[in-house]
Amino acid sequence: MAATVSFTVESPRGPRTVSVAYERTGSGEPLLLLHGIGHHRQAWDPVIPVLAVERDVIAIDLPGFGASPALPDDLTYGLTTVAPLLGAFCDALGVDRPHVAGNSLGGLLALELGREKLVRSVTALSPAGFWTEGERQYAFSTLRAMRLAARSMPLPLVERLSRTAAGRTVLTSTIYARPGRRSPEAAVLETVALREATGFHQTLAAGRDVRFTEDVPGLPVTVAWGSSDRLLLRRQGIRAKHTVPGARLVRLPGCGHVPMNDDPALVARVILDTSR
Repeated sequence: MAATVSFTVESPRGPRTVSVAYERTGSGEPLLLLHGIGHHRQAWDPVIPVLAVERDVIAIDLPGFGASPALPDDLTYGLTTVAPLLGAFCDALGVDRPHVAGNSLGGLLALELGREKLVRSVTALSPAGFWTEGERQYAFSTLRAMRLAARSMPLPLVERLSRTAAGRTVLTSTIYARPGRRSPEAAVLETVALREATGFHQTLAAGRDVRFTEDVPGLPVTVAWGSSDRLLLRRQGIRAKHTVPGARLVRLPGCGHVPMNDDPALVARVILDTSR
C-alpha cells in the first residue's frame, strides 16, 4: 500500500511543506528507488520482489509525478532543490544513508546524492546528464512528443491499445525494448502518469543546462545502460565512465531506456551487487 509523508524544506521565502508518496517493503539495508521523468514508482514493480528479499525497499513518486503533488511555487525542480529534498525525505522516514538506484532522471539524482555523500552506494540506470547538446535536444523532443501523445489519447483508446502486445508497443516502445512484456494494467497506468505529471514541464526546463561533470568518489557506483536504449543512447555510458572513473560500467543486453521490465532479474542483480 502507498503511504505519504510530509516534511519541511527551505525555500527562498522560508520553510515549505512537501509531501511525497512512497511504498516500502522488504527487510535489510535501506534501498531508495527513483524513477524517470513522466514515470512513477510503479516502474520498479518488476524488480521489487527480488530486491525486497535482501533490502528494505523504498520506491517513491518524485514531486510532481505519480501520486506526489507538485512542489510549492517557490521551489524549483532542479538538482540543487530535489537532491536535498530527497535527503529530507529519508530523514523524515528515519533512514540514514540508504543505497540508491535510479533510472534516467532518477539516475542523475542518484549520482547527485552520491556526490553529496547522502547515500551508501549508487546504481544509475541510463542516467541523464551525460548528453551532448544535440542528444539532449533529441531526448527532450522525444519526451515532449510522448507527453503530447499521452494527453491526446482518450482513456478508452489507451485501455484498448493496452490489451494487445502490438498496442502496448504503440504506447511504450520508446522506453521499453520489449513492450509486449508490460502488463496491460501497467501500460495504462504509466500512460496516465505521463499525461497527468504536474512536474513534467518544470523538470524539463530545469534540465536544459544540466551536465553531470564531477566524480563520485568514496562509494560503490554502477552505471548501467540498455543496449537498445532509444532515448539516451548508450554511448553516453562511456562519458559517464570518464566522468566517474571508479564506476563499474555495465551493459544491459536487450534492454531499453527503462530496463526494469525488459530484464528484471538482470537489473535486480546489478542493483544488489552494487549495494553489497
